[in-house]
Amino acid sequence: MTAEADLVEPARQREATAGTTFDITPTDEQQMLVDAVRAFALRQVRPAAAAADAACSVPPELLETATELGLAALGIPEAHGGVLEHRSTVSAALVAEALAEGDMGIALACLAPAGVATVLGLYGDADQQSAYLPAFAGDSPPAAAIAIAEPRVIGDPFALQTRARRTPEGDFILDGAKALVPRAAECELLVVGAELDGQPALFLVEADAGWSAAADPGMGVRAAATGRVTFAETRVSSAALVGNADPEVYRQLLALGRLGWSALAVGTAQSVLDYVSEYVNQRVAFGEPISNRQSVAFMVANIAIEVDGLRLATYRGASLAETGRDFVRAAALARALTAEHAMRIGSDGIQLLGGHGYTKEHPVERWYRDLRAAGMMEGMLAL
Repeated sequence: MTAEADLVEPARQREATAGTTFDITPTDEQQMLVDAVRAFALRQVRPAAAAADAACSVPPELLETATELGLAALGIPEAHGGVLEHRSTVSAALVAEALAEGDMGIALACLAPAGVATVLGLYGDADQQSAYLPAFAGDSPPAAAIAIAEPRVIGDPFALQTRARRTPEGDFILDGAKALVPRAAECELLVVGAELDGQPALFLVEADAGWSAAADPGMGVRAAATGRVTFAETRVSSAALVGNADPEVYRQLLALGRLGWSALAVGTAQSVLDYVSEYVNQRVAFGEPISNRQSVAFMVANIAIEVDGLRLATYRGASLAETGRDFVRAAALARALTAEHAMRIGSDGIQLLGGHGYTKEHPVERWYRDLRAAGMMEGMLAL
């Protein structure tokens, strides 16, 4: 078979083999990766998080280190420079969790290009993969993001207001706006969700196609430098359509994004648990640590229970996705648990610190804001 023939079919990572038991123990390779990412998160990301949150930007050196760790290459097939032979949804969830222990906003900024690479690895055709994936596997992956969320009060990701229409020449014209796009002002490539012929579809849109970006900082994940992107008669070629507008591709992408947000929430919630556990043991009131009070101890215990529940639900969804089984329901359950419990974990963390929890002297107020975001965001990330 010739090299030209090899490019007719897109490259795909193989699905992992489904075991007979549900085992969340990381492999040696996964543990090495998680250890490296967690060390980066705790030693470099967390000390920079408060300033990045205030500035609504990520220090470039942190993005460079994330690239050196190979985060953007997890979902890239080996034929295009990827490092993993099998589909890596579980590894991606472990990485997102570990990175969010440093800061959720910085984690989102670092992982946004990886989400685009995953979309191309899973659903891109041979031409799309050849055009874009080598850059994501290289030393300087482009700033890129998934743009699904829209600037409206009640957003239904399956009823998009961004529209795409066909031209007589076979191209597409996009009109609409996307909200909370990570690093929007820097992005060179977006995966954009738009309605086409009454169904949601995905398009690869390069910056030179023409869009406008404006800062759109939110309550949480501010370090991700989120922005609003507006498309006005933006023309893209027929080659920009991802997955032949198959509704199942869009459905799976949303589910992968929900797993991603759940993994980020688990990492941030674990940070809250670790921080308040140490605080209540050291904080002395009325001659004894406040952890001796049942109301305090029970609140910490409830946080620990909820974190483990979120973690197990997220890992289960990731495991189903990695082995090629239907994971959409599991992802929805993980998202529902995140929406219900993540904000409560952040709120309880503030409560346990009392007045200190409300100040920026401690990181818990920032974690609360980020955890509030995790239960509301749609798109922007894919494992």
